[in-house]
Amino acid sequence: MRLLYGLKKWPELRAGCVATIGNFDGVHRGHQALLAGLRKEADLLRLPMLVFLFEPQPSEYFNTSKAPARLSSLREKIRALEQCGVEYVYCLKFDKHIASMSALEFAERFLFRTLGVRHVTVGNDFRFGSDRLGDVALLRTLGQKYECHVHSFSEFTIAEERVSSTQVRLALHLGKLDRAAQLLGRTYHMCGRVIPGKGLARLWGVPTANLALHRVTLPMTGVFCVQVNRLGKPKLAGVANMGCRPTVDGRKNVLEIHLFDFDESIYGEWLQVSFVQKLRDEMKFPSVEDLVAQIHEDIKKAKAIMT
Repeated sequence: MRLLYGLKKWPELRAGCVATIGNFDGVHRGHQALLAGLRKEADLLRLPMLVFLFEPQPSEYFNTSKAPARLSSLREKIRALEQCGVEYVYCLKFDKHIASMSALEFAERFLFRTLGVRHVTVGNDFRFGSDRLGDVALLRTLGQKYECHVHSFSEFTIAEERVSSTQVRLALHLGKLDRAAQLLGRTYHMCGRVIPGKGLARLWGVPTANLALHRVTLPMTGVFCVQVNRLGKPKLAGVANMGCRPTVDGRKNVLEIHLFDFDESIYGEWLQVSFVQKLRDEMKFPSVEDLVAQIHEDIKKAKAIMT
């Protein structure tokens, strides 16, 4: 997998590429089905496979505070795309200039002149360019000019229900982790580096690994049974709280994980935290003593489930 930026020409793409464009937030089973078809096309044409992404996602640029909760960070997204056989990700900074660019100029400049796209697959409802005036019909017209085949992907369904990032967010918000896993094709997880905390949990006898969450809005909050992957090391079970910790802080979102029967220093390590089952909602307790008592109860319940 290689991450590409800018407007230069890449020797690896001199013959062109097959591509798709979109948010791919969560890389759910609908995305996976689209990418599987694109992989076949890339093999048939003997061209590299590329995914075109924006950072930030357009909805985050236009209305940061009200944008849908992000399912995956850029790093998580790239890893998931690589597992789907994607060879290149072209990441374009979404800013005022890109937001005001016409659909015609955008497609010609980036898809055809910069990337040399020879086949592009997009969803039936795909829109792009200023005021979202570009669509599949425009791409097909331009495809004739630039010798590019344009394919529209029909929606992917499970039990006659369309799979979408919105449905994944809803399942997570409702605490339906099994449903989210069904839509994603895997257990929902987040990744991050362990950062120093205030040390309160250690004083309470329940040390935690704290992960910064670089998201304006969380897809879910609460207390969860989790499985934690460390690079090149055995998996660990634990219990995690994700949210703003209203009893002791209430200002900054954080993911705190208490690992069972574990007392190593892992500051700076990169962890993948998979959410197995929700135990309860996050809540504000009358006192710290009440909070600590509940934490120990959460650990007891989580251990019964995970061990």
